[in-house]
Order: sequence, then C-alpha cells, then structure tokens
Amino acid sequence: MSQDILYDIRDDRFRNLIAGSAKLEELYTGCRWAEGPVWFSDLNCLIWSDIPNERMLRWVPDGGVSVFRSPSSYVNGNTRDRQGRLISCEHGGRRVTRTEPDGKITVLADSYQGKRLNSPNDVVVASDGAIWFTDPSYGIKSDYEGYKSEQEQETRNVYRIDPQSGKVEAAATDFIQPNGLAFSPDEKQLYIADSGSTDHDVPRHIRVFDVVDGKRLANSRYFCSIDNGIPDGFRFDVSGNLWSSAADGVHCFAPDGTLLGKIKVPQTVSNVTFGGQKKNRLFITATQSLYSIYTTTNGAQYP
Repeated sequence: MSQDILYDIRDDRFRNLIAGSAKLEELYTGCRWAEGPVWFSDLNCLIWSDIPNERMLRWVPDGGVSVFRSPSSYVNGNTRDRQGRLISCEHGGRRVTRTEPDGKITVLADSYQGKRLNSPNDVVVASDGAIWFTDPSYGIKSDYEGYKSEQEQETRNVYRIDPQSGKVEAAATDFIQPNGLAFSPDEKQLYIADSGSTDHDVPRHIRVFDVVDGKRLANSRYFCSIDNGIPDGFRFDVSGNLWSSAADGVHCFAPDGTLLGKIKVPQTVSNVTFGGQKKNRLFITATQSLYSIYTTTNGAQYP
C-alpha cells in the first residue's frame, strides 16, 4: 500500500508522526468484532477481545495467535493497572474485573446504588490506582455481544472506583452512550467518547474534562468530532496527540483538537493501543482483524 493510499494527511504536523516506509500489517483475521487491545511489554504479547465469539486472543511476535480465555463473559475493553494486572470490562457479567497473577478473577464493580451496571465498555487506570470506566448499554441490547436484558441504571454513566475503599461513584451522568476514554499524558484531563449517534441524531464527538483532585470531573467541553463513523476507543502518544478509531481508519488529533491526518484501514476500526518494546507500534482492532503499523512517536500508556 503506497503512502498516498495508506495516509490521508490533513496537517503537515502529521508527517512527523508517521514513517514513510511503514506498512499496515494484518496480524490476524477471523474475529466477529475485535476490540479492547492491551499490550504486555513484560510478556511481549498483545491481548484483545473478540466479543461475539466470547473469547480473548493473544498475539506473540513471531509466535502467532492463541486463545487467551474462552469463554470470556463477552469481555470488551481491557487495560492494565500499575501492578501490571489485567483489568477488563465484561458485557456478560455486567462488571469490571481484575485478573490476578494466579489467574483468579476479582470483581471490582458490578453495581451502582444497588442496581446492576449496564455493560461496562472501556477502562483506564490512573497513577493513583483509581479505575475509571464507561457503562453504555450495548452489551444488553441483544444477545450478540452479551445477554439481552433490561437496563437498571437510569442513565449511562462514567464511573470511578476508589483505590482504597473500592467504592463506585458516578463521575459523569450526561452521556448518551459513553464509550472509549483515556487520560492526557499528565493525567490532568480525561477524554471520553460519546458514540450515541449509533442510536440518536447527535454529534459523533469526544469530550474533555478537567480532573479535580484525582476524584471528580469538571469543566466539560468539546474536543473533536469523527467525520466518518463514531469515536470508539482511543489512546494518546507522549506528545498529547489523540489517536482514535473511526469507520475509515485511525484519526489523529493534535492537542488543540485539529485533525492532523488518518491512517486508512480497510475495516471499521474499534480501538487502538500503542505497544512493542519501544511503544512505537500502533495496534489496531478492526471488525474481523488485528492490524499494526509502526509510527515515529511513542504511546503514553503505563505500565
């Protein structure tokens, strides 16, 4: 694929983030809806979700793909805490879980104010250990990505799990369908996607909030819109550029919200994460496949 076909450059700043000789590599295909990629640098592997097939897969460089967990309780988004443990959002169990080093599953959140969560979707962990996650209704709308059920929460919220008490608090309650989320590299802002346009005629946008005392969100404001498809999952590089999923590929936005350019992907993209030993390899989950491409920047993920 030539550079003209692979990239849609909207701003010259994008040229400093992409490698002209890099190729979009399809690492695996055979999923029904690939999601939730998370990189394990200490194990040199990537784990991601294949939600409708109720499994999680593992890719190892030069080692191929194997099943990491099946059944998976329809896991969607994944991340790691600062101790390196896997944190996952389960549609099937309607809960957020942690996988311990011995493989045991610990439930971190499955209800709020005495009512079941909808279907936790994506999750991030702050440096203080607090876990933030989104809770749209996608996993209970049908039996395709979970179990069709009635929504018990009045709204679809963004939550914070306190690292000391384990208490679950609603941090934002005015989203239609909160989806992907990520902290800015300095953790002073939290960016959250609203993919409510799948159900309603609303903007396809990502909002940004100030994080106050590490515990609450304030000063909600518009950051950017996706001009093709919806914003699903996204991640930041070390310079504060946001790399988001979209229907036509991966969209890269500058810290000021300017669309810098796109990496064109032949399938609808659901999520991205940086990985590889230098965190300069962008892994992309897109409908049936897992892709990757090298960049000239580095991801801001931890650990």
